[in-house]
Amino acid sequence: MAKSLTDQCKAVSHPGRLALLRWLKDPVAHFPPQTDGDLVTDGVCAVFIAERWGVSQPTASRHLKVLTDAGLIVATRKKGWVFYRRDEQACAALRTDLEPYL
Repeated sequence: MAKSLTDQCKAVSHPGRLALLRWLKDPVAHFPPQTDGDLVTDGVCAVFIAERWGVSQPTASRHLKVLTDAGLIVATRKKGWVFYRRDEQACAALRTDLEPYL
C-alpha cells in the first residue's frame, strides 16, 4: 500500500532520519561488516544504526518505525536481529511526487 505524501514528508522532516536514509543508500561505506546479514541485501542491523547515530536503541527504534511506517525503509528479521534497508522504489517515488511542488 502506498503511503501518503504527507506521512512521507513528515518522516523525512527530521535531520537524523534524513542522515539515516543517506547512510542506508551506501551501507558499506557507512557501517561495519556484519556477521549475520549482508549490508546491501539484508540491510543494516538496528544495533549498528543506533551506534552510528549516537542514540540509544529505543530512540533509534522510534525513528526506524517512522521511516518504516512511511514505507521508505524495509525491516527484515534474521537470527533474532532486525535489519533495515532503503526501499529504493519508494524513495524514487517520493522524489517524483515532490517534483511538482519544487
